Amino acid sequence: GDDVKPFTPEKTKEIVMSLQQPAVFCNMVGDWPALHWNAKYLSAVLDGKTIQFRLGLKTVGLVPQFETRCSYVKATLEEFLAWSCGQPSCLSGPFSCYEYSKYWAYADYKYIARIFEDKPEFFQDIRWSDFGFPGRSGKESTLWIGSEGANTPCHLDSYGCNLVLQVQGRKRWHLFPPGDTSFLYPTRIPYEESSVFSKVNITNPDLKRFPKFRNTTAHVVTLSPGQVLLVPRHWWHYVESIDPITISINSWIELDADHEARVEEAITRMLVCAIKSAENPSDGDPWLNPTEVEATSHEINLQYLNKAVSAYFKCQKASESEQPCSSSSGAEQRTTASCKRKKRAVGCEPEGCRLLTHEFGFSTFKAENLQKIPFGPHLIQVLPQPQETSSIGAVAVESDGRDLLHENEGGHFGKLHCTRNQPVMSNDCETPAHQMDSDGSPNASQTALSTNDFLDCLVNPHVINLVARLLLERARV
Repeated sequence: GDDVKPFTPEKTKEIVMSLQQPAVFCNMVGDWPALHWNAKYLSAVLDGKTIQFRLGLKTVGLVPQFETRCSYVKATLEEFLAWSCGQPSCLSGPFSCYEYSKYWAYADYKYIARIFEDKPEFFQDIRWSDFGFPGRSGKESTLWIGSEGANTPCHLDSYGCNLVLQVQGRKRWHLFPPGDTSFLYPTRIPYEESSVFSKVNITNPDLKRFPKFRNTTAHVVTLSPGQVLLVPRHWWHYVESIDPITISINSWIELDADHEARVEEAITRMLVCAIKSAENPSDGDPWLNPTEVEATSHEINLQYLNKAVSAYFKCQKASESEQPCSSSSGAEQRTTASCKRKKRAVGCEPEGCRLLTHEFGFSTFKAENLQKIPFGPHLIQVLPQPQETSSIGAVAVESDGRDLLHENEGGHFGKLHCTRNQPVMSNDCETPAHQMDSDGSPNASQTALSTNDFLDCLVNPHVINLVARLLLERARV
């Protein structure tokens, strides 16, 4: 029956906390009421409540469609459904300027605690306790509603690991291991707390500007309703909706490694805000992601850094004495997940992000442990793509979940539709081929470095990690 799970909560948590490769859980959520959260149902439940949608073009250019490059409207789910179905009523609504055949819409990153603040009973429709996290529900989860083509630019999350439940439609996930970071050309512009973006449009990569992208190892999976994807810590991911309407729910699981990551994020915020705020506003560079409320002052950022460092040592000391990092309740600990992104937007100031992750201790994963993971029909590995296709990035695995085990044994591969010839609009450290002199050196007129070039080097994840360790050593003394 639906109430019989293939894994106990304890075993599931052990898998989640130890596995450092993406995998799909099947047959774990059959009795969750949240599986009924399709768009029509949510439209009726929200009863005219408006939410913000991000709109982007369906055409695929060479530059990622960062959130700073998108348009935004506020609309009801009823209006979204009418627009996606091509109903005449949408001609005068909030989507009237956006032709469905040319645009996608994404209501992403909607905190369930906020949109259902007057209906808290709905939190219990999501039962992460089945994955070994008792008490974690919809209150610590986010909702994603998109139309066909809606996508999230390739990025990695600085904190935690990620559990994603697919509710309606299918989404295709392109995942890259942490070791591919240098091949994905990381950038912190646009700046967003806890998100490191890639400058590469992985579905249509500009290999002249980003030649190292050929060295990436893509793991691609199509997630279907009822499946739960585990995205391990620091795995890059690009996500796209491939059905007319998709709905998914996710929750971030805190890890002990987040303590140092908070320090790294505080350093990054301080540097990016200080340097970009010093630029001439007339330059018009939309460097702050719409998810960020404002460019915080140096004084606030310094406070944030010091509190992150203090919290790091507090939790380290508590770990050494095998005591919880704080006397706060479990509910407060679970709420830390909501600090993952848009921290200030949800009223979570630095002092509120206590890094309370003792109960979710992260285990160092060793190669031999892979043999102990119970892969099979209920837990499916997301395997790397063949080398000749993984460097292109536009490879998809069409599967209902049962075939994922056999992807390297004659599985079905398809190619995404891509269009080229779009202008490159961002400033990068790499010099495009057409800007080279005949001797192979950069044109003198094209060698002027921008602020973003400088920041890409200064706040590179490897550099920030080194700075964080040096700062922690200084603070320890």
